Amino acid sequence: MRHFLTGLRYLLATLSALALLLTLVSLVPSNKWWVQAAGFPRLQVLVVLGLGLLCWLALGWPTHRRLRQGLLLGLGLGMGAQAFFLWPYLPFMPKAVPAAGPGATTRLRILVINVLISNRQDARLRQMVTEAQPDVLLVLEPDAWWARALGPLRPGYPYRVELPRDDAYGMILYSRLPLAQTQVQNLLQDGVPSIRTRLRLRDGQQVTFFGIHPTPPIPDSYPDGVGLRGAALQKVTDVVRESERPAIVAGDFNDVSWSSTIHQLTRAGELDDVSIGRGLFNTFDARSHLARWPLDHFFVSTPFEVVDLKRLPDVGSDHFPLYIELALPAK
Repeated sequence: MRHFLTGLRYLLATLSALALLLTLVSLVPSNKWWVQAAGFPRLQVLVVLGLGLLCWLALGWPTHRRLRQGLLLGLGLGMGAQAFFLWPYLPFMPKAVPAAGPGATTRLRILVINVLISNRQDARLRQMVTEAQPDVLLVLEPDAWWARALGPLRPGYPYRVELPRDDAYGMILYSRLPLAQTQVQNLLQDGVPSIRTRLRLRDGQQVTFFGIHPTPPIPDSYPDGVGLRGAALQKVTDVVRESERPAIVAGDFNDVSWSSTIHQLTRAGELDDVSIGRGLFNTFDARSHLARWPLDHFFVSTPFEVVDLKRLPDVGSDHFPLYIELALPAK
């Protein structure tokens, strides 16, 4: 029993120290990839800090009073720091984008899914699209195989932009609504396209739609975007600011909702994060029950309102699909 308690004490000390170290690193204002990555698992680190605090209290360790007070204070402050970033997304907090109210409005349903280039469960994806019936479908990471696999959906989506690629930065946009002034743009890097277009809604109103899939903040085998993410998203913000129409920015951002880079989209006041006040929609990693965080997002400008926002079931990818129904008040 004595050896068990000693081992438990060392385990608790190690986990507590790692959780506090991750918390401190994540608070450093830096563009270094390992600092930004430390901010991804805020919910997981918060849980570890909370469990550590409860265990130290229950076991009465350490016995030295000042050491014990310092440890408990550090764990409490660490929990407070992590909760500070997560708090705005809880369902009972004020919503950045209001819920749709009564009255004549135009509805717009959008579905975003990163299919995972190696995933071959296309029937599950087509079935989900058939059930969800989105007006706009944004598919990320499609290669030529996926472009063919989505073929049976084409009759229902007469307006399309297809950019299949073999490097996990392909993009396909299917729309039931007419598109206008469509542009394919690179977000600072060759091979990392984005789609900018206008959607003509059923009542004749036009809105700007921006589908993006920037590179992750960590080095990988695909185009290295370390240090470029902020500049890439600033280009999106500039486009939205110059537009006189309501705007939607959607996609796999490869970054969490609470990161300082993502906040560039909302800092100028042109766009709002629809998930604030509605919950944590952890879309990645669908294959893990522990390591999950929100990487897929919707940002909208006024006067959009939210009818529904939900994460859809797994379709074989490492991302869950993210679905939104928006309302736009009549002119």
